[in-house]
Amino acid sequence: MHSASYIHRNGTALNLLKLLLLIAAALCPGAVRPQPAQQSTNQQRIPRQVPQQKSALEGVVRDPTGRAIVGARVILRNLKSETHQEKLTNAEGVFRHLDLPPGTYELKVVSEGYEEFFESSLDLKPGEVLIRDVKLTPLPAAAPPPTGLPELPQMKTAAPPVAAEPIPGKYPEALQRPDTAPAAAPSPPQPLPSPDQVFHPEPDRWLITMPDWDRYGTGGEHPYVKGRWWDPFDQNKLKGDVPIFGQRTFFILTGLSDTFFDGRRLPVPSDVSTARPGSSEFFGKGEQAFLDQVFLFSFDLFHGDTSFRPVDWRIRVTPAVSLNYLDVRELGIVNIDVRAGTTRLDSHFGLQEAFAEVKLHDLSPNYDFISVRAGIQGFNSDFRGFIFVDEQPGVRLFGNLKSNLYQYNVAYFNFLEKNTNSGLNSFALRNQQVIIANLYRQDFFFKGYTAQFSVHYNKDDATIHFDDNGFLVRPAPVGGVVSNNMVRPHSIRAAYLGWTGDGHIGPVNLTHAFYQALGDDSFNGIAGRRVTINAQMAALELSVDKDWARFKTSMFYASGSANPRGGRARGFDAIEDFSEFAGGIFSLWNREGIRLTGAGVTLTPPNSLLPSLRSNKDEGQANFVNPGIFLANAGANFDLTPKLRSFVNVNYLRFERTEPLELLLFQAPIRHTIGVDSSIGVRYRPPLTENISITGGAAALVPGQGFRDIYGSRTLFSLFTDIRFQF
Repeated sequence: MHSASYIHRNGTALNLLKLLLLIAAALCPGAVRPQPAQQSTNQQRIPRQVPQQKSALEGVVRDPTGRAIVGARVILRNLKSETHQEKLTNAEGVFRHLDLPPGTYELKVVSEGYEEFFESSLDLKPGEVLIRDVKLTPLPAAAPPPTGLPELPQMKTAAPPVAAEPIPGKYPEALQRPDTAPAAAPSPPQPLPSPDQVFHPEPDRWLITMPDWDRYGTGGEHPYVKGRWWDPFDQNKLKGDVPIFGQRTFFILTGLSDTFFDGRRLPVPSDVSTARPGSSEFFGKGEQAFLDQVFLFSFDLFHGDTSFRPVDWRIRVTPAVSLNYLDVRELGIVNIDVRAGTTRLDSHFGLQEAFAEVKLHDLSPNYDFISVRAGIQGFNSDFRGFIFVDEQPGVRLFGNLKSNLYQYNVAYFNFLEKNTNSGLNSFALRNQQVIIANLYRQDFFFKGYTAQFSVHYNKDDATIHFDDNGFLVRPAPVGGVVSNNMVRPHSIRAAYLGWTGDGHIGPVNLTHAFYQALGDDSFNGIAGRRVTINAQMAALELSVDKDWARFKTSMFYASGSANPRGGRARGFDAIEDFSEFAGGIFSLWNREGIRLTGAGVTLTPPNSLLPSLRSNKDEGQANFVNPGIFLANAGANFDLTPKLRSFVNVNYLRFERTEPLELLLFQAPIRHTIGVDSSIGVRYRPPLTENISITGGAAALVPGQGFRDIYGSRTLFSLFTDIRFQF
C-alpha cells in the first residue's frame, strides 16, 4: 500500500520504472509486451467523468407472412462520417446496432431471395433507442438469365488407367510395392440416413416422456420427476406448466384457505340497559374476538406463449366463501338489535373476479403491448394503496411502451355493494362510479426510481343504505343528515391529482406520495351544508439495507378541517384505501377500526390511516370534514432466516385539527396527541414459497392527551394471526 502510493506520487520513481521496462524489452524481445489501451467502458468509471451519450437501433426483419428472416444483412451507414456497420439477424429475425454516435444514418437490409429494403434517412438522437419493423418482399421466381456463350460439347469420360500387373514369381506377394498392387474397386456411396433415423418426432413438445431415474436406489427427488395433479411444485397441468389443450392454451387452478384471528381491546360504549340498573360507566368492556375463514378458488384460462410475452387472451373467475364469527362483551355491537346478543356467526359467498382480457396489439418486438380487461377485477391505483384498492366490475385499458419504460392504465369501475361482515362483493350495484388514469415512468431522473402520475375521479351518488347488521351507513348518521325522522342523502364528486414514487436513489430506498383532492359534497352532515373540497395528503418513507436488515423512517400527513361549519372541507379522505405503510397490518391504528362513541361514525375505519369520521369504509361515503392526522414512524425489518422475517415499528400519532371532534362530541378542548402505537410481527414461510404462509403480530396503543380526552387512559392492544394455505 505505501510503496504503491509512493510510486503514484513520485514522478522520478515512475520514470525509472519505465526505463527498466525498456531495457527488459531490448534484452528479451517479446518478453515485455505493451499493454492495450483501456476501453471506453473503463474510462467511464473515473470519478465524476460524464459518460458520452450514445444511440441505438434495433428491430426485426420479417417476410410478408410475419415469419422471421434469419441471416439478413442489416447495413447502417453514417451519412456524416461515411462509416458503416453490418449486422446479421438472429434466429428470431432480430438485429441490434448499439453504441452509435448520434446523427443521420442510411439503413439497408439485404437477404437472398428478397428485394432490398432501403431507408435513406434515420435521425438518431442522444440516448434514443430507435425501433424498426422491416418487412421484405420476395423476388419473383424466374429462370436463370442466358449468358450469350455457346454451349460446350459433351465430353466423353476417359477410362480409368489400368494398373501394371506384377511379374509373377519375381517378388514375394508380401514384398510387392503398394503402388504396384492392384487398385481396389471403389465402394458404392452410402445412402444418407432417413429422417426417422436421425430425428425422433415428439407429438407434444410440452409432455416429453422422460426415463425413470434412481441412480442410488434411495428414492426421493430426482431428475425427470413425473408430475402429479395434487403437487404444485413439479410439472402440473393444473398450474399452467403444460397446455390444457393445443400448444398455447393454458389453465391455472388456484385454491386458497385464509384463516384470520384477531383479539383486541378497543373503546366500546355501554348502551343503556335494564340488565345493569344504576350503572354509570359510559365505556364498557372493550375486549373482542374475531375469526374469519375464507376459501377462495381461482380458475384462469389463457392463451399465450412464454412468461415474458403478454397473453393473447384470458378468462378468469374467482369465487370466495367467508365464514366469520365475532364475540364481544357489550350489546348493540354485533347488531343494532340488542336482542341479537354479543356473538354473531355469519357466512357469505362473493365473486371477487370474473373478467375477460384481450390483447389488442403488439407495439414493438420488445413485448410492448396494449390490452383491455372487462369484468370484476382487482386494482391497486398506486404503490402503497393510499387512494384505491378494491375488486369491482369495470373496464380497464392497460399496456406499456418503450421496452417497458412506460406503463399505463385507464380504468372505469361501477361499484358493487360489499357484505358488511366479510368485506366480499355482493351482487347489488351501489350507484358509485370511479374513473382512474395513471402513468408509470421507470428511471425517472434517477436509475432505479419509478414515478407515477395519476388522476382519480369519484362519483358517489345520493343513496340510502343500511348495512347487514341494521346500522345506517349511507349517509352517515351524523349532524344534520337525520332531521325530523327524515334522512337526507347527499352526493360526492371528488377528483384526486397525485404524484407517487417508489425505488431507490443510490443506496437509499424511497417511497413517496402526494395527492390533492378537489370537488364538492352536496350536503355534509357535520358542516350541515354543501361544501367544496380542498384537501391534501403526503407520505414519505426512507430506508437503508444493511445485510439482512432494513432500517426505515417514514412520515404521513393528511390535512384536517379547522372550520367544520364552513363552506370549505379541508380534511383528506380516500376512495377505498388499504395502506401498506408505517407498519401496515401490524399497526393497531391501521388495522383496527375505532368507533367514535355516541356519534354513529368511526374515528378511523379498519385498514386505514385516515381519521375520516365516515360510517363505514366499504359501504359508507367519503367524508372531507375530519380532523386529519400527522404520523411519524421508525421501524425495521429483519430477515432472520430465509424463511422467517420479523417487523418492528413505532408510530407517533397526532390530530392535525380537533375542531370537528369537538363539534361532534360537544366537548372542548380536545388536544392533538393521539398516542404512541408500537407493534412487532413475524412472517414465516416453511417451504420458502407462498404455498404456506403464517403471519402474526402484536400491537399496543398508549393513549396521548387528545385520545384520553375522548376515550380515557386505557391502553389499547391487538393480537392477530393469519394462516394461509395456497395450491
